[in-house]
Amino acid sequence: MQTDRPAPLILVDADACPVKDEVYRVAERYGVAVTIVANSFIRIPDDPLIDRVIVSDGFDAADDWIAERAGDHVLVITADILLAERCLAAGAAVLGPKGVPFTTASIGNAVATRAIMADLRAGGEQIGGPAPFTRADRSRFLQAMDAAVRRLNKPRE
Repeated sequence: MQTDRPAPLILVDADACPVKDEVYRVAERYGVAVTIVANSFIRIPDDPLIDRVIVSDGFDAADDWIAERAGDHVLVITADILLAERCLAAGAAVLGPKGVPFTTASIGNAVATRAIMADLRAGGEQIGGPAPFTRADRSRFLQAMDAAVRRLNKPRE
């Protein structure tokens, strides 16, 4: 068993994250540290396992901060497909706020779809936005995060 592995860590791309409370609950259950990363002040619980990092309001400042710290001991919570791609490349596990994990097998399609949608919007197409966040999304996120944290906590051989 490897003992020099860094402690598990959860990094949250927090500015528009609808599941911060769920992250806190699961992290507390497993005793895993959480860092909330945002461009402005976000209230966090008074808990020694939960930390807040406020980055500059520069373009992609939060994404850069998170991606620089992503690794095989990290679970990243984000809806940002390009950040997910960077974190997967660094070896991190990545979970979207609707409970859908980003994987190396799925990220290529997600990036391509994002590019197509951006092109359509740039061309003036009215394509709408993402579906509203639902109770089912919250439940799916809790289940997926629980499973991801258990995998993160599992000792490596």
